[in-house]
Amino acid sequence: MKTRSVSMLAGAILLAALPLQAHHSFAAEFDVNQPVSLRGTLTRMEWFNPHGWIYIDVKGPDGKVTNWGIEAGAPTTLLRRGLRKTDFPIGSEVVVEGYRAKGGAPRASGKTLTFTDGRNFFLGASDSPGDPSSPPSGGQP
Repeated sequence: MKTRSVSMLAGAILLAALPLQAHHSFAAEFDVNQPVSLRGTLTRMEWFNPHGWIYIDVKGPDGKVTNWGIEAGAPTTLLRRGLRKTDFPIGSEVVVEGYRAKGGAPRASGKTLTFTDGRNFFLGASDSPGDPSSPPSGGQP
């Protein structure tokens, strides 16, 4: 019995030591009053839970390039919408519409991503009415 208790305690300590990435609400990190439109080159994708991330290099008016992280829906949500990681080839020119992160960091909650050929993808984390990252009413963009 004592061995089992020690094992359980050791397991609990190990679990507590693992880094946890908490899920957050849109309003906790992003500002609906700061819409942003970003034109740039797709540099990287990360399809991890709880959100996928798309990274793009954006050239500013001064010519300086900044790498922006764009939060998207969870990979399973994107897959249910028919999107695959292969739909977003690295090096593609894209326009992302979304909402800027609070605090001014080069991050945004993505709403849509449009390729130069006109293909348009909904990236938002939610399909709930009233959520700023939801698709516009009337169907898919």
